[in-house]
Amino acid sequence: MAANPRPALTADVLAAIRGMTITPEMTGDLPVGDLGEIRDVTMPGPGGDIALRLFDPRSDRTAGPVVIFYHGGGYAVGSIGSHAGLAAEIARQLDLPVVSVEYRLAPENPWPAAPDDGEAAARWIAQNGAAFGRDFTGLVLCGDSAGGNLAIVTALALRDAPAALPVLLQLAIYPAVDHSREYPSRRAFAEGYGLDSKDTTLFDQHYAADKRHPRNSPLLVDQTGMPPTLVVTASLDPLRDEGRAYAAATTLAGVPTVFHEAVGTIHGFACYRRAIPSAQADLAACLGLARAMLNAR
Repeated sequence: MAANPRPALTADVLAAIRGMTITPEMTGDLPVGDLGEIRDVTMPGPGGDIALRLFDPRSDRTAGPVVIFYHGGGYAVGSIGSHAGLAAEIARQLDLPVVSVEYRLAPENPWPAAPDDGEAAARWIAQNGAAFGRDFTGLVLCGDSAGGNLAIVTALALRDAPAALPVLLQLAIYPAVDHSREYPSRRAFAEGYGLDSKDTTLFDQHYAADKRHPRNSPLLVDQTGMPPTLVVTASLDPLRDEGRAYAAATTLAGVPTVFHEAVGTIHGFACYRRAIPSAQADLAACLGLARAMLNAR
């Protein structure tokens, strides 16, 4: 990344990125690989149509859970395409269908557009398995980074006003959970570890969210009644400490919680499996924990 610096993610640069087709290989990840079916579906959303993409290792599947996946990217970059490799790998490792959500991005669509879309998608998918040719029986809310935030925010919304199907598990991979304060890890890894403070500052400016609102900083509210929770952090990640704090908060609230920290790696490792040789094993380890938690229901 240092050898190939990119420009600052200003509004103009983001507008140019919107016109590009981003693939996993362009971001340092592995390609989608073999799957039984990939299907594009469109749903009505609160701000217009929302694109959804199904990734399933099986073309013919009996009734069962569905993973709803929210991609990372600071609420300003990322897409179904950029995170297709990760979504496909989650589908393979869990042997479950994954539906990836193309939620609206800032700065064109500032907060709360992203959580509005995230919640709407979960509720719609819960009622419309037939649109994917499947019979869904429960939801697994999953996301990385900003997407991890959206998974948790959506789980909070569905705790308070349940969807048509129950939430069986929330899987938050190096999530952003508290924008209200600066944690020590944000200072320790502010530069040179893949998620520099200059980028997070721009992301925050573009997103323009209320830093203390639970739909932006879900750590700040009571976690009682949340679904079983798996929190994954990276030991060299600016977001590490707030992920640790979130796992502690769910545990103290009596939520069945598993915490896993990938040691010696950085924020974004789940999408750097081509660039970082250890990343595939790190991802497999956390998905193995998710699989065990689902099997223990």
